[in-house]
Amino acid sequence: MLDYTHDGLLVAASLAVALMAGFTGLSLTRGASALPVARRKLMVSMSAVALGGGIWSMHFVAMLGLQLPIQFYYDSLLTLISALVAILIAGLALLVVHFGKRTRARVVLAGVIVGLGIPVMHYVGMSGMQICRPVYSLGGVLVALTVSVALSVTAFLIAYDKRAPRNIVLGTLGFGLAVFAVHFTAMAGTGFVQAEGAAGAGPLISNGILAFGVTLAVFVLSGAFLLTGVTFAPQPAGLTTSGIPPQQAPVTAPQPLQAPRKPDRGAVSTLPYEKDGHTRFVNADAVAAIRAEGHYTVLYVGAQKLFCPWSITEAETRMHQADFVRTH
Repeated sequence: MLDYTHDGLLVAASLAVALMAGFTGLSLTRGASALPVARRKLMVSMSAVALGGGIWSMHFVAMLGLQLPIQFYYDSLLTLISALVAILIAGLALLVVHFGKRTRARVVLAGVIVGLGIPVMHYVGMSGMQICRPVYSLGGVLVALTVSVALSVTAFLIAYDKRAPRNIVLGTLGFGLAVFAVHFTAMAGTGFVQAEGAAGAGPLISNGILAFGVTLAVFVLSGAFLLTGVTFAPQPAGLTTSGIPPQQAPVTAPQPLQAPRKPDRGAVSTLPYEKDGHTRFVNADAVAAIRAEGHYTVLYVGAQKLFCPWSITEAETRMHQADFVRTH
């Protein structure tokens, strides 16, 4: 067996990758269950790429930090397959929790899917090593599977208990630590030997440069997703939707009275809102006002403020136009 160590800097980078990807994926799906099917599919797809790509990237960056006494590199096709496996299992888990009624059993099932998928991705990726080959122990594989399922289920239960920012942050920590712990638990049960008759010039790019490129790509991709699809922090209560203090906002002329008209075609009589991790609906007649909150809205129902996953434009389009007047 060959002795091996790890580059501490790349180990730390792999953990940062897992945390960034987890935060991106869990933030993108906040409120997704109440979105129209087309937009929900888009958000789930983006989240699957972020979560699955983060799982694979954490593994790959950590493997690039592996230091052996001989040169080694990875087969491109098997490396690509391992990345696709990670994205597919993340997508399948998100489909379970965001399409259909969300129950505790479905959240646990999603965690089990990811928990089984992480080791599968890990061992597929490891099989792509060239010049040296990994040697596994049955006990090491079983321990890795057990740890992966337990931590993944826990992370999903935390993240989907309530879809509040606090749960997203805690779920991110659980997800990142789960991926990180599974990788190094599996590595603890793995040995390496030099492949017989192995020869080759090795990769054109060093492992360190490749790890830097993968880490940078994950952060750029996650940042782009967050900027385009997520409003994590609520807007200050003292500002209007345009960011102007109420006392400085322009005064609009009173709206003239209009004769009642028939409801617009396709208009809805209820609005969705999220509470305690579930999507509920409120009768439009009970809503006194709707306020924009970035990509989402807040419904004012009596003394309650309810989080609605619709944007203000979508709410205006789908509501009876005679019921509300939009102001700035």
